Amino acid sequence: MSADAEVAALDELTGGAGAGARGVDATAAAAERTAAAFAAAGFPKMPARTLLALVSSEQGSLTAAELSERLGASAAAVSGAVRYLQTVGFVHRISQPGSRRDLYALHEDEWYVVSMRNSPVYDKLAALTDATAETLPDGSPARARVADMARFYRFLNSRMPALLDDWEHEREAAP
Repeated sequence: MSADAEVAALDELTGGAGAGARGVDATAAAAERTAAAFAAAGFPKMPARTLLALVSSEQGSLTAAELSERLGASAAAVSGAVRYLQTVGFVHRISQPGSRRDLYALHEDEWYVVSMRNSPVYDKLAALTDATAETLPDGSPARARVADMARFYRFLNSRMPALLDDWEHEREAAP
């Protein structure tokens, strides 16, 4: 099933964004729709669902058991999702003194800004695509396409700090 079909199927199951549901049910349905849209855009499905569960929780943090219950997912699926989210810098684990359960939480700072400012992903993609371009024949259309991809990633990398600064100013100006 394509990601767009998954979004449509979820739409049908939930009656749209919260239609007919209230409170937690409406939030869960809306979060699932948003996670499906993230997945349609290329974000891994279970990490997307986990991220949206955390973002839409009152405290911005949940235990693995709470995530499993909220998402109707296995402990293994939740474990893999939080491991992915930790790797990309969206969440961190907080040990609970006197308990064997850890809490998975969003960062105190704006997690999306922290993750993008500290993410070397575009720089790495540029370097990797440059290396790929170097393996292709000089003057070939394939080399030109791959080199253009590398330039695009360098462009994104160079523009991201200013874009995030603009967002911070926009966010501060909001009522």
